[in-house]
Amino acid sequence: MRRPSPEPPWMGKTYRNRHGRGLRRPTFGARLPRYRTRSGMFDDMVAAQLKRLGQAWPELVKPLQFAVEDVPPSDPLPWEDEPELLSKAFPAGHGIPPRIVLYRLPIQMQTRDRDEMQFIIRDELVSRIADHYGRRPEEIDPDWGL
Repeated sequence: MRRPSPEPPWMGKTYRNRHGRGLRRPTFGARLPRYRTRSGMFDDMVAAQLKRLGQAWPELVKPLQFAVEDVPPSDPLPWEDEPELLSKAFPAGHGIPPRIVLYRLPIQMQTRDRDEMQFIIRDELVSRIADHYGRRPEEIDPDWGL
């Protein structure tokens, strides 16, 4: 009498890794900090600073759009003497609201740790918002530049 062949491992309820030693599962959970990428953490820091500024100055932050790009464009405009490497403000035009763009890689290259990166993000956002409205950065955030 012939016995039925066993099911392949992937058809069963549990299957082992390729060496047959343990169950396949991630080595760390999706909610742990290691799961976040550097770009995801940078976006979270920008969102936290925008939330903080939006609570303090909703009338200044609400009409602006904010974006994060990896690197600044490589060709500066003809009237720009020095390209701004960390962030750039774009004026409103043709139905598009004014925008502030932060460049992630230049900011990350200038910092050594998360705290320093948060300070640079805060300073860049505050200085761009202040430039847009013709105010001093200290009026918007008294801790600017510290």
